[in-house]
Amino acid sequence: MKTIALTSNNISRAFEQIQAQLGGKLEITSKEYKLEINNEIGKGFITGMTVEPAICYIDYEMEFKEDVSFVYKQDNVDSIHFGYCSKGQLTQCFGEDGKKKKLEQFQTGIFSNAFNQNAFLSFNKNQEVKVSMITVNTLSVFDKELKEQLINTFIRSKENEPLSYVGSLNLKIIEKIQQLNAISQKGIIRNLLINSTIYLILALEIEQHKYDLTNSDTAHNSLSQSDLVIVKNVSEYITTNPEIQYSLKYLCQRFSLSPFKLQEGFKIMHNRTVTDFIRNVRVEVAENLIRTSELNISEIVYSVGLSSRSYFSKIFKEKYNCSPKTYQNKLAFTA
Repeated sequence: MKTIALTSNNISRAFEQIQAQLGGKLEITSKEYKLEINNEIGKGFITGMTVEPAICYIDYEMEFKEDVSFVYKQDNVDSIHFGYCSKGQLTQCFGEDGKKKKLEQFQTGIFSNAFNQNAFLSFNKNQEVKVSMITVNTLSVFDKELKEQLINTFIRSKENEPLSYVGSLNLKIIEKIQQLNAISQKGIIRNLLINSTIYLILALEIEQHKYDLTNSDTAHNSLSQSDLVIVKNVSEYITTNPEIQYSLKYLCQRFSLSPFKLQEGFKIMHNRTVTDFIRNVRVEVAENLIRTSELNISEIVYSVGLSSRSYFSKIFKEKYNCSPKTYQNKLAFTA
């Protein structure tokens, strides 16, 4: 077992310590850090960024060649670590012999620092893993409402023992992490998009914790991890192929999932029904075609799988507050 000691929440210092112990090539651009590792310890990337002085984000996308533990040797009990596992699994515990909690794919995990106890995050060898961590120093949080909520929920209520929590399955967070990774803008626009997306991820972590506490008897819903993976695949299939004439029967047969699990999965992941999701995808694809293609409105309607132009105008107006034609004319006027 190789241990990586982290003694600071400061993103710059943390990456210095990780590189010193894991090796690799470190690239720093503005507030972003990217450590590429390809050696006898492991292969992959560790990236990170500062959202504000109180909040930083680190993403581990690695396959270690030996068991590795990141050890948080910090006495600052005002810090909280919010984690999400997109791929693989890891374990968390306090002290080398402490009770281990496993964080599996699509699960959230939250732990705090503790006096006289090191916090361990452990990765198994020969396993691809992608884990995103948001670390918050609560006393330095600028937003008073967020600061108070974090302290009351995760610190004051657990003042006699360190917090260690693993939540139920959640697919909303991976969607936001994918959006974060897809940000291609530069400069101030990039910074704003990154910051807002990380805040959304943090909000979803807190929301998941609140939901699990409120629904402690039923927090682990009827969908398994493999079911949620299938729901994710269905979502991506619909988004890629909006023109297909979908039905619940077609999707259930194609992806071998019951109607109940399909609908429940879309409620968990997208907070909407399958039909609502399909309609929303079609409207968004159509809006993009209006902006980027030379197709007329009728051609766009048919290209996204709809047959009624009046119905398309209705659902387009509900989302964008104007008719498709008006929207197209506005774009032409501002071009």
